[in-house]
Amino acid sequence: MTKAAPPMGRLYGVGLGPGDPDLVTVKAVKILGAAPVVAYFAHKGRRGHARAIVDRWLGPQCLELPLYYPMTTEIAFSDPVYVEALRAFYAEATEAIADHLCAGRDVALTCEGDPLLYGSFMHLYVRLKDRFAIEVIPGVAGMSGCWSAAQVPIAWGDDVLSVLPGTLGGGDLARRIEACDAAIIIKLGANLGKVRLAIREAGRETEAIYVEHGTQAAEKILKLANKTDDRAPYFSMILIPGQGRRP
Repeated sequence: MTKAAPPMGRLYGVGLGPGDPDLVTVKAVKILGAAPVVAYFAHKGRRGHARAIVDRWLGPQCLELPLYYPMTTEIAFSDPVYVEALRAFYAEATEAIADHLCAGRDVALTCEGDPLLYGSFMHLYVRLKDRFAIEVIPGVAGMSGCWSAAQVPIAWGDDVLSVLPGTLGGGDLARRIEACDAAIIIKLGANLGKVRLAIREAGRETEAIYVEHGTQAAEKILKLANKTDDRAPYFSMILIPGQGRRP
């Protein structure tokens, strides 16, 4: 008699929040404590920020599955070399997770912030969603952590809030910043100088607030006008609060 194949495992996309481990949700902690496999993204040669956040909840029985990026910001994201390297990486990571799921093991794939908001989880989700059961555990978005750390009411009444990647062209950024009431500008890094000029062109520099490592031990919050250099780490963003209708 042929032995029945084990039931397929379930993939969990687990949002870890903006960085402070105390901001990980109760549901996420339950999943992390029960999943036989926990996967996380990291830069090659490093432990990774997601792995550091979940450290307190992983037991000795947990099988860890690190997914190491071949590169991050070393070359432009539009470069064909970058595109091909990331395509191959996501394909390989997809199959590494699929192997565990096919063997009947649940996998918790962690993601800083929220898994479905600019998260690397999404690249694997679209490759696996038609093959396996998937549950997404929402996380506190990085931008929410930053405006809470800065104690900045970000949008009032009828304010229109725009989330803008700093990778956009300078002119496009300036037009979008000028057109909205409130803005969150992410993906700064080497783009900070360009973003600063776009904010200045839009006439919003005096309102802009720079947040680095929001909710984390290395947190830094200051007015953009007081930041004298154009260096910014990956975990940084600029907040431009709205001033709209109030009771």
